[in-house]
Amino acid sequence: MQRLAMDLRMLSRELSLYLEHQVRVGFFGSGVGLSLILGFSVAYACYYLSSIAKTLHGCWFSFQKPQLVTGGESFSRFLQDHCPVVTETYYPTVWCWESRGQTLLRPFITSKPPVQYRNELIKTADGGQISLDWFDNGNSTCYVDASTRPTILLLPGLTGTSKESYILHMIHLSEELGYRCVVFNNRGVAGENLLTPRTYCCANTEDLETVIHHVYSLYPSAPFLAAGVSMGGMLLLNYLGKTGPKTPLMAAATFSVGWNTFACSESLEKPLNWLLFNYYLTTCLQSSVNKHRHMFAKEVDMDHVMKAKSIREFDKRFTAVMFGYQTIDDYYADASPSRRLKSVGIPVLCLNSVDDVFSPSHAIPIETAKQNPNIALVLTSHGGHIGFLEGIWPRQCTYMDRVFKQFVQAMVEHGHELSNM
Repeated sequence: MQRLAMDLRMLSRELSLYLEHQVRVGFFGSGVGLSLILGFSVAYACYYLSSIAKTLHGCWFSFQKPQLVTGGESFSRFLQDHCPVVTETYYPTVWCWESRGQTLLRPFITSKPPVQYRNELIKTADGGQISLDWFDNGNSTCYVDASTRPTILLLPGLTGTSKESYILHMIHLSEELGYRCVVFNNRGVAGENLLTPRTYCCANTEDLETVIHHVYSLYPSAPFLAAGVSMGGMLLLNYLGKTGPKTPLMAAATFSVGWNTFACSESLEKPLNWLLFNYYLTTCLQSSVNKHRHMFAKEVDMDHVMKAKSIREFDKRFTAVMFGYQTIDDYYADASPSRRLKSVGIPVLCLNSVDDVFSPSHAIPIETAKQNPNIALVLTSHGGHIGFLEGIWPRQCTYMDRVFKQFVQAMVEHGHELSNM
């Protein structure tokens, strides 16, 4: 509540300064205009407060306090003790709290902290290559010994790379903690040559397995965690569902994951969502493969792929064919993380907003999560897709950033407590 009060006081102060310097005479100078503006401000504040209180599956969100769903009391207590942000009230930005607004504006509003990467290309079993961008954090004073410096593997979204603002923010926060980061860029999206006729999808975890074992082989004595955003989180969860506890990772976090690919596709095909998101992402996917179209001449009909008007059409014409699925339904069933959630064998925190048009709330696997003591769902009623903007002008930090920082720090410094609970 204090955060909201500060935001409203700041808004009122800025409004007063504007009126003092800009409003001189006439209608506004009479005091009537001032009364109308102040009245509108109060009305909007009341509307804002009433609108951000939502219900989900019968549970009331008290002024945007997240719903914490865990499969065991131990994980819940651990998060409340060491990652208290998941139980704090989250107030979305007062002038931009609607889902689509949060989603669209986040890339333009949030800053892009400068990060100096060291690139590494690693080979895959099929003759391909994967581009890894390392932030070694050689100046870390908390972990001077590189061999034991905590390592965070970051997985960007659908067509994302290490240049995405949310990735840069995670690296900046990890730098503050003294950690090392490495970004897994999917094949063919980060400027490297595609050596084989193969790209990526969130159902096939072979490349991720290669990366995880490579990173672990370099620093076997260092705490090793992973964080995936959007499709990167889907890929990470599918990997964890396949491997269970047999993974070098000690913990993981996901943000704005699409839990059920069928539900995600259906939501994004609604007219407004198609106009704002679906068509643009389809063109991004087409652009990423068109750069390497000579590699796919014998695999797919690229002219047909380039005529796709939605992600589903692209997946049907390209992704499903590329990875050997008989139908698009077969691919979407295999790509949905919800079906593997019960098999995850390490602590995983999953942040989702229930107003995310990329991941409809009815598809969030709440009951499945309750059956796995390693899973914690943190559900906010606002935040959009990779949005989670807060404050009057959310340039530097989002709620998602704060969850990431507190969780990875909690696991590195106190993770041993979970095994003793």
